[in-house]
Amino acid sequence: MTVTIPIPDDLAAGGKKPGIGRVLRDQRKSILVAVVLGVAAFWIAGQLGEWRLATAIAIGVGLGLLNHLATEFWLLRLIARGDQPTKATIMRSTMTRLLVLTVIAVALAIWWWPDGIGLLLGLAVFRLIALVMTTIPLLKELKSQ
Repeated sequence: MTVTIPIPDDLAAGGKKPGIGRVLRDQRKSILVAVVLGVAAFWIAGQLGEWRLATAIAIGVGLGLLNHLATEFWLLRLIARGDQPTKATIMRSTMTRLLVLTVIAVALAIWWWPDGIGLLLGLAVFRLIALVMTTIPLLKELKSQ
């Protein structure tokens, strides 16, 4: 079974190839949220003298952002090629990306234990906020139809 993905007008024209710059422009809000979360981690945990914890939280947020941007880049490349991915293709790509992310996050959390648990916290908080940021526009679009 294939999944139908709408093609943005500028990619449908065939002239542009997706690049990192495009992904960074499209995900400005997510990047801003990640920066705010990282600064907040240092602001709050730093005042308590927990600099390693603040660093771990900021790295977790950064890993979450990296995963978010990698997902966006993969989808843009897929759309630009004109492929209609199967559910199996999407699942393999997602599972591979999440496996790599999990191995890195857990290894760093264990290495910096007990402050490393903040890395998993930062990753989870960013993922939750990114999910909400993605869902709200979709719900608005469904409501308008």
